[in-house]
Amino acid sequence: MIDVYSWATPNGRKVHVMLEECGLQYKAHPINIGKGEQFDPNFLKISPNNRIPAIKDSDGPKGESISLFESGAILIYLAEKTKKFLPKELREKYKTLQWLMFQMGGVGPMFGQSNHFSHYAAEKIPYAINRYIDESKRLYSVMDKQLAKSVYLAGNEYTIADIATHPWAQGFDRRGVVADDYPNVKRWVELIHDRPAVKRGIKILEDDRPPGNFTAEEREVLFGKTQYKQR
Repeated sequence: MIDVYSWATPNGRKVHVMLEECGLQYKAHPINIGKGEQFDPNFLKISPNNRIPAIKDSDGPKGESISLFESGAILIYLAEKTKKFLPKELREKYKTLQWLMFQMGGVGPMFGQSNHFSHYAAEKIPYAINRYIDESKRLYSVMDKQLAKSVYLAGNEYTIADIATHPWAQGFDRRGVVADDYPNVKRWVELIHDRPAVKRGIKILEDDRPPGNFTAEEREVLFGKTQYKQR
């Protein structure tokens, strides 16, 4: 049994979808990041960076329990555990991993900053908003060129690179991006969204997440001094 400690965010959904795609038995535990549950000492034992998602697998390597944080590492672990969505052939494997790292180092952080400055920041700073919208557009262009050559990001097989990137890439409007400007990304987003496991995965913990904008208290927890308190 795998315990996943998570929230209904793009990074959380990566792991939710992967668990559904792999057909693994798991239990989802909500970590309400707006209430500061990511700072709970018990959660910090498995995720010292106080970020979701994290997992505990009671049946890890050699049958021993293992805990992991960082969504990219979790995806690689689950892919190797189940021998799914990560090619065995080395050339194809590293092509997949490079696109996974593209998401981890580029798409996630840059799209996240675009979200923050465009939607969450109390002070609207035009330079920051434009900077991250432009960078988001650049990253969409990189993906669009790649997806003009292949069905999926790393080739013609669905992999963890797609599972990692899809939850972020589907939010065109949130980044001030016109989907039709990136027809290959749009096609790919729709293709993945139609997968039954993806439909199930994006619903995990969705009902636990309150609708609407962050409250003042939640903003302070997520973006204020609480976030930077030494623990």
